[in-house]
Amino acid sequence: MEKAYKFRIYPNKTQDCLLQKTFGCVRFIYNHFLDRRIRAYEQNKKTICYNECSKELTQ
Repeated sequence: MEKAYKFRIYPNKTQDCLLQKTFGCVRFIYNHFLDRRIRAYEQNKKTICYNECSKELTQ
């Protein structure tokens, strides 16, 4: 049997702004690397793995 928990948060205006910025950055990075992976596959029929994306992101 698996359990699940649901939480609801009520952030104040400062926290809400920070959450929006964080999710905006996450969405940008996800879409950037998704586009890179799609282009690499279309051009070279080669996939880019997570480790390659992670190395590029930290540089």
